[in-house]
Amino acid sequence: MPSSRHCIRLTGASAPIAVGKIVCLARNYVAHAQELGNEVPAEPVLFIKPASSLLADGGQIRIPPYSSDCHHEVELALLIGRSGQAISAANAMELVSGYGVALDMTLRDTQNRLKAKGLPWELAKGFDTACPLSDFVPADQVSDPHQLRIQLRVNGELRQDGCSDCMIHRIPQLLSFISQAFTLEPGDIVLTGTPAGVGPVVSGDVLEASIDQVGQLRVSVA
Repeated sequence: MPSSRHCIRLTGASAPIAVGKIVCLARNYVAHAQELGNEVPAEPVLFIKPASSLLADGGQIRIPPYSSDCHHEVELALLIGRSGQAISAANAMELVSGYGVALDMTLRDTQNRLKAKGLPWELAKGFDTACPLSDFVPADQVSDPHQLRIQLRVNGELRQDGCSDCMIHRIPQLLSFISQAFTLEPGDIVLTGTPAGVGPVVSGDVLEASIDQVGQLRVSVA
């Protein structure tokens, strides 16, 4: 059995679920792409976080010493419950077994430095504690994943306030696209992008994220 750090819980499940890969989507909300000066992509932009980046509700984010500009990005997370490879968009939702609240913590200074050199972003996106994640609720408890209010507060101040209906690439198309390259397997997690309002956090900050019908997530910065 893997350590609990690499497991998540689905409400109603009898045991923790071991996490595989965490596939993340960048620039999936127009306003967020624009606030960072990025082009709105014609197709999904993907990156992967390791399972070791997971942080449970109530945990502490630890900013690596090589960064001085860590940003919050609140996201709707999908839990994959069935295997799928090269699936069609019409069948993609059958793979989703649950929904959760996630934070894609990003070392913006490190990311910008790497992007300027044309290098991958893993140092900025995949560090330990870079993926705070709530428990998951069963998919059938969410009436429409594209009609969910997504919010993030830092020290009680509202920083991000968006809705999943503003996704550029909807969940069925996203899962179909991912599965052309990576076989999706039970225990995989997909992060669907963040709305506008991202910004820096520092030591002592408390982050509270919420998504309607899905749940809440509260973490702090060490």
